[in-house]
Amino acid sequence: MRTMKIGWWAAGVLGLVVVILAVLVYARFRRDIRVARERVQSLGSQVVETACGPIEYAPSGEGYPVLVIHGIFGGFDQGLVTAQGQLGEGFRTIVPSRFGYLRSPLPDEASPAAQADAYACLLDALGIERAAILATSAGGTSAIQFALRHPDRCSALVLVSSNAPGETEAGLPPEPVAKVMFRSDFAFWLLTTYFRPSMGSIMGVPKGFDLAPEHEADIAEVMETILPVSPRADGALFDMYISNPDINSGYPLEEIAVPVLIIHAVDDPLASFDNARRMAEQIPGARLVTIESGGHMLLGQEERIESEIRAFLERYAPGFRATQAARRGK
Repeated sequence: MRTMKIGWWAAGVLGLVVVILAVLVYARFRRDIRVARERVQSLGSQVVETACGPIEYAPSGEGYPVLVIHGIFGGFDQGLVTAQGQLGEGFRTIVPSRFGYLRSPLPDEASPAAQADAYACLLDALGIERAAILATSAGGTSAIQFALRHPDRCSALVLVSSNAPGETEAGLPPEPVAKVMFRSDFAFWLLTTYFRPSMGSIMGVPKGFDLAPEHEADIAEVMETILPVSPRADGALFDMYISNPDINSGYPLEEIAVPVLIIHAVDDPLASFDNARRMAEQIPGARLVTIESGGHMLLGQEERIESEIRAFLERYAPGFRATQAARRGK
């Protein structure tokens, strides 16, 4: 009888500990999600009404206009990180949240082509005649469509770790599971807080890649732009099951008539380098910059990427030099 009482007492203590831990974990989750929402709200995005519907975007900097298009699980906040890391100063960046991300709604008939048209509508609303477009990862699909559908509005196309036609080794989760997971701030918070090493594959870090402290900081900065995930869920599901696969529907890459720069790492585990290489071969005059190591995020390659993009725009984007000269003359 005494042994049984001790057993019940131990079970009760264990249960109490579990409850206390659960309460503490949930309290931290609520605090962190509140901070994440406040971070997004503090970044100064705007929602502008356009002929294509409402579009959220964030303006940044002065100089030559560049549309910066984010990847999956992103939003304008992820695009701002891309702009800061890959463009530097001297650009007027226009950073939209794509369909289904944050405050940009997902239209009923959403497609990469419709998203490309929305970029043109955004430029119209802002009074911008032409702009270069820089896209990363899943954002590449609609950026390619922008170059195809609106060559008069697109002065140059830069694709970094972009989605490209061809097979990929990255498998998709079952759609019902993804719909539950992607709409759960708590699930993604758990992953990014307590299972951060497991996020490496999601972020496109190659197996065995030696992460230096500065690489860890870069990954953490991008991971911040995932939370809160629930207002990004519609966009992520659209990217995963509609937009990304659409790249294999027969885009006429040989008809792209604007200057194109493609930057891609050989060891990218999410977007195949071979696909990017073949895409570069199909686009007339496209320049391919091969990065030997760095994975999907091109870790450790920031200076080279910024240098390549700036040199490309200076050479090929009409009006870039004039804009830079005007800025220096102020």
